[in-house]
Amino acid sequence: MTLNIREASKEDFKFIWPIFQEVVSAGDTYAFDPEISKMEAYRHWMEIPAKTFVAEDAGKILGTYYIKRNQSGPGSHVCNCGYMVTRQARGQGLATSMCEHSQFVALELGFKAMQFNLVVETNLDAVRLWQKLGFDIVGTIPKAFLHPDRGYVRAHVMYKLLSPI
Repeated sequence: MTLNIREASKEDFKFIWPIFQEVVSAGDTYAFDPEISKMEAYRHWMEIPAKTFVAEDAGKILGTYYIKRNQSGPGSHVCNCGYMVTRQARGQGLATSMCEHSQFVALELGFKAMQFNLVVETNLDAVRLWQKLGFDIVGTIPKAFLHPDRGYVRAHVMYKLLSPI
């Protein structure tokens, strides 16, 4: 795989949308409504974030991530990211590459830390990966996520300081 991560264009959303639908419709990792409209998904993934990126191999988009401020005002030095990878590309290091890339982008944008607000505890691959990349579980929220098979499960808040404050 020859991975290229670049900033997404408006036109890229036609390739992001199927990835978004695939991930969100499963209902087991993201707190988006599984029935979210394409227009609402566009707003959340392309308009609200500071930047959105795609990861492609040979011109085919296999993954995407966004970066945005986690809070405003005194919390604006902490960013938040969301990552999605198409099912066929999972297990090939794509999420690792996108997370590492997002940390460089975060520093370029002036962020000092990165926080994931809702990492579903049953998403073991994500929890392990974020920990491997230096994120700590700084809190666990009981019954924070309604998993389609397991009912109400816990979710972690994960955090990493990117540069000295």
